[in-house]
Amino acid sequence: MEKLSFDKSRILGFSDAVFSIAMTLLVLEVAVPSYTTLNKSGIWAVLAERIPNFIGFVVSFFVTAFYWIDYMKITKYLTSFNPKLLWINIFLLFFVVLLPFSTAFYVNGINFIGPFVFYSINLSMIALMILLMIYAVANKEKGKTGLDKLHRNWEASRMFNTVIVWGLAGFMAFFTIEIARGIFISIFIINPFIDRYYRKKVAKEPAK
Repeated sequence: MEKLSFDKSRILGFSDAVFSIAMTLLVLEVAVPSYTTLNKSGIWAVLAERIPNFIGFVVSFFVTAFYWIDYMKITKYLTSFNPKLLWINIFLLFFVVLLPFSTAFYVNGINFIGPFVFYSINLSMIALMILLMIYAVANKEKGKTGLDKLHRNWEASRMFNTVIVWGLAGFMAFFTIEIARGIFISIFIINPFIDRYYRKKVAKEPAK
């Protein structure tokens, strides 16, 4: 019996649309002030009140962009989707769609631990789904499209780092929320070292 497969271009087009819509919805959580509010409180006071909203928007937007870039990088090695990859993709999009809510939940409950933990779990789950996709793509294509063991480990290491960092942020929130909020920055500090390590390994490959 022929193995079931799904058209790659159709699924990627749908997935890109979901990513773009989710990223657009993030800014809608930054409430636009009315004329009455601006006249009463002043522009700078209104903007100051919305600083947490803007921080949540900026962090979520660029972290989602980071995920989207990694999603594009891994799917370029894919020829078609099998049922396993399709369901991983569906769960990935589920957590992407959830992000505008978890961002608003966190920002509106900025002084509470629970909303930040929920937010961290959401971001960690997106990374986990991409991590699962990396291994599923490698297993399906078996290196025929360029995703050999070395490049698989490279992509997986970057995403595993992201899963751990957001998981650690959620855990640390129970002890010190101030530090927990800034832990995500380590993703962008550690990943360049991962890239440097694997670039050296890739450069040595032809010599073997």
